[in-house]
Amino acid sequence: MRRRVHAVVYWGLLWCATVVGNVPSHTLRNAFYRHVLKITLPRTSIVYWGARFFGRGGLVIGHHTIVGDHAFLDSRRGLTIGNNVNIASELRVWTAEHDVDVPGLPTTGAPVTIGDLCFIGSRVTILPGVTIGEGVVVGAGAVVTKDLPPWTVCFGVPARPVRARARSEYTLSTSERALFQ
Repeated sequence: MRRRVHAVVYWGLLWCATVVGNVPSHTLRNAFYRHVLKITLPRTSIVYWGARFFGRGGLVIGHHTIVGDHAFLDSRRGLTIGNNVNIASELRVWTAEHDVDVPGLPTTGAPVTIGDLCFIGSRVTILPGVTIGEGVVVGAGAVVTKDLPPWTVCFGVPARPVRARARSEYTLSTSERALFQ
């Protein structure tokens, strides 16, 4: 009975997060994410609306980071997003998956880390256990299945480095937030 109650509470929180994710107020959404979902989310960062979460806790977002609208963030095994990361719309991050080689398809997985100063394009999918190095650019629609080396531009399915990116330091401006997003 306790396990059932725990499951109902867990799924209820995730359902609430989906509803709250569509509230057109950064302040209300972020307060819910920080205090109810236990997400580490500095006030200098932005999570735009429509974000969906799989897992409570385990998600750390750095300073001056922008998470675009309709992101799906799975933090069941741990998800860390660095400082000054710019993520476009409809990102999908998975930290857990089913082991198709074992009867019953048990869940397996590993944490995902996105380094500082990265740009992640629209509709990128990142699979469990991946580390995206500092300063990486991942092109739109890419599927990241393996670690990506720092300061590279990566595209494709699966994503692979296509060229180097010049090292630079910057702070993303997050003081202006799009209304109703």
